[in-house]
Amino acid sequence: MSITSRITGSKHTFDSVREVLAKANEEKSGDQLAGIAADSEAERIAAKDALGSLSLETLRESPVVPYEDDEVTRVIQDGVDEAAYDRLKDWTVSELREFLVDEQTREPEIARIRPGLTSEMVAAVAKLMSNMDLIQAASKMQVTARCNNTIGAEGTLSFRLQPNDPSDDVENIRHSIREGLSYGVGDAVIGINPVEDNAERTKRLLDVTKEFIETWDVPTQNCVLSHLTTQMEAVRQGGSADLLFQSLAGTEAGNEGFGIDVDLLDEAYEFGKEHCTASGPNIMYFETGQGSELSSDAHAGVDQVTLEARCYGLAKRYDPFLVNTVVGFIGPEYLYDGRQVIRAGLEDVFMGKLTGIPMGIDACYTNHIQADQNDIENLAVLLTAAGSNYFITVPMGDDTMLNYQSNSYHDASALWDIFDMGPAPEFETWLESMELMEDGRLTAHAGDPTRFLEGDR
Repeated sequence: MSITSRITGSKHTFDSVREVLAKANEEKSGDQLAGIAADSEAERIAAKDALGSLSLETLRESPVVPYEDDEVTRVIQDGVDEAAYDRLKDWTVSELREFLVDEQTREPEIARIRPGLTSEMVAAVAKLMSNMDLIQAASKMQVTARCNNTIGAEGTLSFRLQPNDPSDDVENIRHSIREGLSYGVGDAVIGINPVEDNAERTKRLLDVTKEFIETWDVPTQNCVLSHLTTQMEAVRQGGSADLLFQSLAGTEAGNEGFGIDVDLLDEAYEFGKEHCTASGPNIMYFETGQGSELSSDAHAGVDQVTLEARCYGLAKRYDPFLVNTVVGFIGPEYLYDGRQVIRAGLEDVFMGKLTGIPMGIDACYTNHIQADQNDIENLAVLLTAAGSNYFITVPMGDDTMLNYQSNSYHDASALWDIFDMGPAPEFETWLESMELMEDGRLTAHAGDPTRFLEGDR
């Protein structure tokens, strides 16, 4: 398929939908590393022009990885609601953008078209949007989910409490949980990245978090982010998991690099519905991030925004409680600086919400990327305006186990204050009972972890 565009008298020709999607993308170091990025701003603008004129039917019929070659493509294509698709297949990508940014369009209207979209359509419209467009459109979308509490409700902003420790020291982890809860975070999940990926360690950390939650009657959920098969084995050995976690990629080959496939995900989903200790119904947690497919040489010549959208199309199959992108974590090869990280975060939350999943973010960076804490705080403010369901928080914004920087526990109160928001409703009621919150604001007791010493219970 040849796709052409004429800009300022110059003719630009693109050989495929895959090429025009890649060259219409905003500048990303990962696309440049893969050799698929636009060669100039003029070519990028021409690609956007060409992409905007394509019909959604063309995108449906031209998945970036062929249906017969890739099970992620098959999940996305087979999951389309054909009646919803028929109503919008003649729209161009530009018309979809106009629909989403129209001030008359709200969640009920978006919900009617959402089942007819493929991931390529979702990625395509994101490429035509400015940062403000992404924020405006995403802010209209509301996707809620329930595990032991409910996230995504209007006026709420949730946080994952991430009490990682470089040696998986149980008492250090407990201290970090105490501190996080004292600042009011943890309603999304208390989730630990273990140092060792084995069933014994995973079970021990699950038991530690579950015991803490039950001791203090915390209306939240626990998760240990080891490999999916490790978590399942830990549960078989008696561990108590509210959520099952797995990293996802946007191609079959990328998921093979993570040691998973759709059959395993299907098995885990059914296993979780039977064995997870949450009230549910949403018991899956997925993590993604632009560039992961390129890092495992599994990108199939596809740009990282489109691949990220395909992750969300796969995640949707499992009706998850949490999905978050991790921007800025895997290095400058994929997102070079703060500007690219901010753009990626806005794209990802928009695409996740348009896909219909409860979308959050780890707004983060590593020390070898051209970014700093101001970039991450800027992104947190922008994405709160965009309606991100949740953020990841770590002590003082510094994860000493994974060696990267993110939002801190105490950032939560600033974001709630700026936007007049609060935690999940069940969690807020609990915080009030603990005298940590009153009338929607943290009290003078906030930040005092000694309130959660066992002897004071």
